[in-house]
Amino acid sequence: MRGVLIFVAAFLIFLVITLGYQAFPPGKMIYDAVIGKETKYPVFGIPATQLVVAVFNGVVYGIILWLIYTLIEKAGLIPK
Repeated sequence: MRGVLIFVAAFLIFLVITLGYQAFPPGKMIYDAVIGKETKYPVFGIPATQLVVAVFNGVVYGIILWLIYTLIEKAGLIPK
């Protein structure tokens, strides 16, 4: 259950960071590789491209931090 909280917290943090600084890697690279086409169409007042890049970054960094947490927990460094 704590792993889910780690993922959600990391997702939200990196989502907000990327909304402020769109060039934060690897979201833009993933977007260019998968979709490639830029659009200025607003979603909740935010350009759709920027929102998708932010979600990609949130997912990537959320998974990385969740995996690190899980490995540390399995190693017994975090008490249950």
